[in-house]
Amino acid sequence: MLRALSADGGGSRFNPLVVVELASNTKEEAIAWLLSRIRDTQQNGGAELLVEQLGPGVDAQEKENPNMFLVGATWQRLLSGAEDVGLFREFHDGSMRGFTCANKHNFKDFKGDGDSFLSMAECQYIIKHELDTLRAKDETHVPGYNQVKLYPGKSIIRRLLSKGILIQVFPLHEKEELKRLSFSWYQKVKLSFQPLDDIRHYYGEGQALYFGFLEYFTFALVPMALIGVPYYLFDWENYDKYVIFAAFNLVWCTVILELWKRGSASLAFRWGTLSRKKAFEEPRPGFHGVLGFNPVTGREEPLYPNTKRQLRVYLVSLPFVLLCLYLSLYIMMIYFLMEGWVLSAHNAEPTFWTGILCFIPSIIYAVVIEIMNLIYRYAAEFLTEWENHRLESSYQNHLVLKVLVSLATLLITSQILNQLMEAFLPYWLQRRRNKKMIRKVQKRKTLEDKELPLADQVRLEADMSTYLGTFDDYLELFLLFGYVSLFSCVYPLAAVLVVLNNITEVYSDAFKMCRVFKRPFSDPAANIGVWQLAFEAMSVIAVVTNCSLIGMSPQVKAYFLDSDTQLILWTVAVEHGLLAFKFILTFLIPDVPKHIQINLARLEFESLEALKKKKMLEASEVSKTVQ
Repeated sequence: MLRALSADGGGSRFNPLVVVELASNTKEEAIAWLLSRIRDTQQNGGAELLVEQLGPGVDAQEKENPNMFLVGATWQRLLSGAEDVGLFREFHDGSMRGFTCANKHNFKDFKGDGDSFLSMAECQYIIKHELDTLRAKDETHVPGYNQVKLYPGKSIIRRLLSKGILIQVFPLHEKEELKRLSFSWYQKVKLSFQPLDDIRHYYGEGQALYFGFLEYFTFALVPMALIGVPYYLFDWENYDKYVIFAAFNLVWCTVILELWKRGSASLAFRWGTLSRKKAFEEPRPGFHGVLGFNPVTGREEPLYPNTKRQLRVYLVSLPFVLLCLYLSLYIMMIYFLMEGWVLSAHNAEPTFWTGILCFIPSIIYAVVIEIMNLIYRYAAEFLTEWENHRLESSYQNHLVLKVLVSLATLLITSQILNQLMEAFLPYWLQRRRNKKMIRKVQKRKTLEDKELPLADQVRLEADMSTYLGTFDDYLELFLLFGYVSLFSCVYPLAAVLVVLNNITEVYSDAFKMCRVFKRPFSDPAANIGVWQLAFEAMSVIAVVTNCSLIGMSPQVKAYFLDSDTQLILWTVAVEHGLLAFKFILTFLIPDVPKHIQINLARLEFESLEALKKKKMLEASEVSKTVQ
């Protein structure tokens, strides 16, 4: 466990949960101003948190950044923060309800002073929320930095990060809990489900839902893999069997996505995130605008005209995305021309060197596309930030839609290389960075020591790589889903290869979360967000693609020797029939299980009844006052 510290010498003790690292040359007046804003009361616009400067590490003679601060909070402050962020927990009657300090003793797991009611991940999320909502009041600039302008409503943390004054804010690992999670998660190879509840407890709902979806997707691929093996091994003379396999593939895509929505709803309901209302989602830290009052919550926050945002989206971002799509298609056509020229040269005079030359266009195309994808990804993030979306969910939705434009080019990425790049290469680099610090720590560490000193642990974690979220992980799964849904008709072993990839993915992702990256802040997600829509869109595209592949095959064309028009009409008719069947399945399978629908409806009914009683009491008090 992390040791409690005394804050400001006043006897108030707290567990350090979050680290705030400022640049080593930050001016004293800026540090004093930021710390005062963090410590100040909420009534004065502060975060009302506890903060203490980190002491020196193992080797005090070596130059270390002195501007590292540990942030925590009293339990009462954390409980009030849990109410502010809309945390849902299990009530004494078994229902999931929004936590309130007034009814805290009516919640199932609340005992004594509530010092074990919140998980460490929830406490860290609350502190991050309070830091993110620190906004400028009447300051015109950061003290000591006249060029770093501020205006009322501007996020302080965001401004300091963008100007390089604030280096990073990250939550601390809890070593003993991390060891237990690592052992049950990836350190022993076993055929069993992942400890999703433990992952959620340590990393939060967003991360747990990703690993839950990865596990579900892997098991859902097993039927496709079992059916695909005999189709690949035996040379079927009857092509109708491939048509049946394609039809099964399309039904499979629909069913697994609908069943996942039910599964994720069950997980989110159990974890208390399904009931959260998006209408009351706090503004993201990067959102800026004129300071005003939210008409729904009545809270003071930045306001930005939606019309202005829409103009930026449709007049700037959309044309840019279309231009990039045109360029990618243009480069693809150049690649086809190069490929055709090389093949014609090889067929005209086949030699060893012309055979080698056949690979050159593909290599050039892969390199160019990877460079373009990196540039496009940066531009997409910049434009999405510039669009100034109020909610983090809206920001992610627009970013995903932009990035998915490059789907066709990303499909060429090697999954084996990706595994090395995302897990073992960062781990190797991290080991090299930590060697010097580890040698210093070992000078003072004996065999009887149970854990590192706090200062050393903090500085080690500060040097670790930063986990940038589940975006790239979901993108990889999306591409794998595209492999199976689009190409399994012509290559039935696609599902087998994806299953093998996903098995290694589970262990490599778990490994990098526990050993490579800093601990990420919890993300209280209720589902996989816009990725659900992306997967469903891919399943619709798969219908069109598979029907087209079947229609263009020589075996099917043999039935329509006299008329190409009839072939096209039959292909379109089959496609429409499969799409209709797909949408009927979507309609017949509810997104949320019945018992959860009943619980949610009961909770809404009780909320309305409580509101009616409150209004009746207020009305009776007013009438008594008048009399």
